[in-house]
Amino acid sequence: MIVAAGLSPAWQAVMRFRALVPGEVNRARDVWRGASGKVLNVAIALDALGCPHHAVTVLGGAAGRMVADDCAEGGVTLSAVPTATATRTCTTLLDEASGRTTELVENAAPIAADELAAFVAAYGVAVDGAGAAVLSGSLPAATPATLYRELLARTRCPAILDARGPELLEALPLRPLLVKPNREELARTVGRELVTEDDVRGASAGLVARGARWVVVTDGPRPVVVAGPDGGRWRIVPPRPPRVENPIGSGDCLAAGVAAALVAGREPLAAVVHGIACAADNCRTLLAGRLDPSEVARLESLVTVTAG
Repeated sequence: MIVAAGLSPAWQAVMRFRALVPGEVNRARDVWRGASGKVLNVAIALDALGCPHHAVTVLGGAAGRMVADDCAEGGVTLSAVPTATATRTCTTLLDEASGRTTELVENAAPIAADELAAFVAAYGVAVDGAGAAVLSGSLPAATPATLYRELLARTRCPAILDARGPELLEALPLRPLLVKPNREELARTVGRELVTEDDVRGASAGLVARGARWVVVTDGPRPVVVAGPDGGRWRIVPPRPPRVENPIGSGDCLAAGVAAALVAGREPLAAVVHGIACAADNCRTLLAGRLDPSEVARLESLVTVTAG
């Protein structure tokens, strides 16, 4: 079983427009709604890949109830700590005329200390005996930056951490198997601009030196930079998906794909390749995580890996 844990679930609406005009009344062609946020995107992707999974998060209010219902209907195994604050809602706007995707993101509301303690305890129960764990998402305001470090201290299986900034740096001494910031998040974490791929490689090597065993840095459809043990480094060119409906959540699908491949016995670099194929397949769907395993396998054959 793979455990997905995080504190930033969301009720997501995806609205598609023929042309989106700021400042005007815009009527959507289509609207889709469903459970989302990084932790649930990971769990939904694992379910689509046929992997036993268990998502651990927090939910509150009407949006939280809709998330829980959608997860139950979709087959996602979920442990959700009730919160007094409502689960956030987020909206994605797809503009067909320009091809642009716009995200309207509500930050996760603060949660009480007893709610956070219950979340940590629920994670400890779920991760006991798990094959892998994926910890992902931004932390609600006032949540200690040491949270992921605390979760990793309870984790005996390989762990993938998708985080940025202080919460990522605080967790590195616990030696997560793999950390997965995107290029912008890595720049914010190390506190400097990363202009070239060499800049990204240098920053990635710095995270390895601080405790991460593998670092995977994504940059949208552009090449993925990977740093590994003993100075190993790779440049991976992702495949081009046959169509792009909505790229949001592709990083979450990458993390899910890596975890799925690891529990299937694949080595970390091969698991990253599988994850990149999952990220590419995610682009063809409007809601994140609804992967097609046969299409993932086809896209994986198109991934190009170069050492050095």
